Amino acid sequence: MEENSKGATLEQRPNNFLEDIIEADLSSGKHKAIMTRFPPEPNGYLHIGHAKSICLNFGLAKKYGGRTNLRFDDTNPVKEDTEYVDSIKEDIKWLGFEWANEFYASDYFDQLYEWAKVLIRKGLAYVDDQTQEEIRLGRGTVKEPGKESPWRNRSVEENLRLFEEMKEGKYPDGAKVLRAKIDMAHPNMLFRDPLMYRIIHAEHHRTGNKWCIYPMYDFAHGQCDSIEHITHSICTLEFDVHRPLYDWFIENLEIFPSHQYEFARLNLTYTVMSKRKLLELVKNGYVEGWDDPRMPTICGIRRRGYTPESIRMFADKVGVAKRDNIIDLSLMEWCLRQDLNERANRYMAVIDPIKLVIDNWEEGKVEWFDAPLNPADPEGEKRRVPFTKELYIEREDFMEDAPKKYFRLKPDGEVRLKYTYIVKCVSFEKDAQGNVTVVHCEVDPSSKPGAGEWRSVKGTIHWVSQQYAKQIEARLFDTLFTEEQMGAIPEGVDYKQYLNPDSLVIKSAYAEPALLEDKSGIAVQFERVGYFYHDPKNGAWNKATGLRDSFKVK
Repeated sequence: MEENSKGATLEQRPNNFLEDIIEADLSSGKHKAIMTRFPPEPNGYLHIGHAKSICLNFGLAKKYGGRTNLRFDDTNPVKEDTEYVDSIKEDIKWLGFEWANEFYASDYFDQLYEWAKVLIRKGLAYVDDQTQEEIRLGRGTVKEPGKESPWRNRSVEENLRLFEEMKEGKYPDGAKVLRAKIDMAHPNMLFRDPLMYRIIHAEHHRTGNKWCIYPMYDFAHGQCDSIEHITHSICTLEFDVHRPLYDWFIENLEIFPSHQYEFARLNLTYTVMSKRKLLELVKNGYVEGWDDPRMPTICGIRRRGYTPESIRMFADKVGVAKRDNIIDLSLMEWCLRQDLNERANRYMAVIDPIKLVIDNWEEGKVEWFDAPLNPADPEGEKRRVPFTKELYIEREDFMEDAPKKYFRLKPDGEVRLKYTYIVKCVSFEKDAQGNVTVVHCEVDPSSKPGAGEWRSVKGTIHWVSQQYAKQIEARLFDTLFTEEQMGAIPEGVDYKQYLNPDSLVIKSAYAEPALLEDKSGIAVQFERVGYFYHDPKNGAWNKATGLRDSFKVK
C-alpha cells in the first residue's frame, strides 16, 4: 500500500508504462539510478497541464530513489523574463517538490556553440542565407520532397567563419541561420535540414548581451539532457516526432545517450491550455491577471482555494496515458472535495439573504451555541455561534408555494436551524414587487439540542445572526468558457467568443463571526453551500468548489 501526503493509505495501482520502462532499465543495469528533469520555458506562468508533468517527473524520481533537476529552457530572450522564473519556482515548491539542481539552458551556451562547430566540421551543419519564408517554402510538403538550399554545400571553413561572425554580431536578425545537414527528402519533416541557431539581437535575462545567436529547442534540449545525464527525458506527446531528431544530434555528437519518452498531455473540459491564448486573456483584460482564480494557471487555482494535495491526487487519478484524451473538470473538483472534506473547518454563511424574525424570542436575548469546527473530529475544537431574535437565511430556503418534497421552510412548515432549535413559519412579508422580504417564525423551546425530548424534522437549514453577522464579499466562479471541448475549436475560429459572461458573480454575503478568526490557511466549508478560500490578494472569499458531487471515480 502507498501513502498519500497526509499519511492515509491508498490502493496500490498498477504500474504505468513509464514505471515499467524505469524498472526494466534499473533491473537490467542500464542505469544505476534515474535522473529526470522538469524543463519549462520561462515565457509565462505554469498551468494545470504543467502541474501534471511536475508531479510525474518528480514523482517518478522519488519513487525510484532518483533525483530531478529544474532546468529553464531560456533560449529565446525576446519572450522570457525573471518574473516567470520566480513564479515557476514558487509553483513547484507549492506543489510540494524540491529539485536537486537548478540549471538553465543558458548555462550551456558555450558548450552548445562548440558542439555546433563539431557538426560543422563533420559536414553535418551549414550556414544558410535564405529568409525564413524561403526556408519554409523549401521544406516541401508531406507528399513532396524539399528543395536544397543554394548555400547547402558551403565549405567547412566558410561555415565556421560565417558562424563565428554570426556570434560576433556582424549580421542583423534573420540574415543567416545555422541548419543541420540531414535529408531534404526525409519523410519526417523535422529532418529536412532543421534550424539549429538563429540571430536575435536582444538582451537575455541572465547572459545580458553576451550572445546574439541562440540555439533552437531541437538542438538545445537533447544536449542539455545529455550534459546533466538525464536518464529519462519525459515529454508530452506532441514531441514524439522530435524524438528521432533528439537522438540524431546525440548520436552524431557522441555524447551521453539521454532518451526521450512521451506521455499524453492533459486536456481539461471548458479550459484552454495554450500559453499564447492565456497571455492574450491577461494582456487584453479578459481576466484580472495570470493568477485570476478562473485561470487554469497554478497560481490561479491556488488563489481559488485548491490545495497542493488535491492537485497531486488529481495528477495521480488522471494517470499516464499514451494517447491524448480529455479529462472532465469535475474530477479536479472531486479531488479537492476529497482533500478538504477531511480537514476544512466549517462555518455558516448566507450568500443570498432574506430576514427571519423569531416572534416569540425575547428582544435583546443572545444565546451562544457550541458547534464543531470539523464534524470529522466531534471531540475537537469548537466555535461559538450567537443566536438572536433576527437572523438571515438563504432566500432559496423559503418557498411560499412549496412542492410536496420541499423540506425547507414554508408556511406552517418546520425546520431545524442548524445546531439550535426547531422553528415554525407563522407568516411572511412581501415588497411591492411580490418578493418575500421577511419570514416570521416561532421557536419551539423544548427542541433545544441536549435539553428536553429530542424530536426530528426533515429539514435543517443554516443561518446567521443579523446582529453578529460579518459582511463579506463572496466570489462565485463558473467555468471561464461555455464550450466544453475548447481544444476541438478549429484554428482560425476566435476562441474568445466562448468566454462565459457569468464566470464571476460577486455577492455581498453574511457570515458567522468565527469565520473571520479562522487561521487554518486552507479553504473552509460554508455549510450547505461549498468550499471557500480567503483570497490573500483582495480579502474576498472565493468559492473553490461546491458540495454536490456528480462525479464518480471508477
